[in-house]
Formats: sequence, C-alpha cells, structure tokens
Amino acid sequence: MTERNRIEPPADDVQIRCRKLGQLIHYGYCCRENEGLPCARTLDCWFPYFNVAEYLRGVLSPEEWAAAFENPVKPKLHSLAELIEKAERNIKDKEQGKV
Repeated sequence: MTERNRIEPPADDVQIRCRKLGQLIHYGYCCRENEGLPCARTLDCWFPYFNVAEYLRGVLSPEEWAAAFENPVKPKLHSLAELIEKAERNIKDKEQGKV
C-alpha cells in the first residue's frame, strides 16, 4: 500500500513544513487549526502522505466540511490586515474602558 492510499493520518512524529506558519507541524495541528476545524490547506498539504480527503469526509459532518474547505482561502495579506484591525479595536476598547 502506498502512502497516498493510507486512510489514517500519520503519527505525530511525521511533520511537514506549514505554508501558512513557515515551520514544521504535524497533522494533529492542521486538523484543528481553523477554530477547531481543519486548515483550509490541509487537503493540499497532506495528500502525498495519506488519503486526507477520504479520512476527513469520514470524520467531519457535511457542514464542517463546507466550513473548512468550500470557502476560498483569504490571502495572507488580507488575514494580517484583519488581525491588525482587530488588535487596534481591542486597544481602543481598552482605552475607552469597554473591556
């Protein structure tokens, strides 16, 4: 059986370079990175190591699958801009005593 035909994810000692974080991570991180859902890039990143799509279709509900994979991935710059805006709002709220 080739690696790609495996259904179960590899053990946590198998790590790959995360395109989002720029460091080595294991599958366990990827499958919950998105507020408890898999990272949107999980299918692309892990398909050489096991049949990640088949595995996730077996463990996620149709709604969870849609939330994780059927929305377009935001560009990194867009995500960073959102984080900066959120941080600025938090600072402003603290200054105004709202927190």
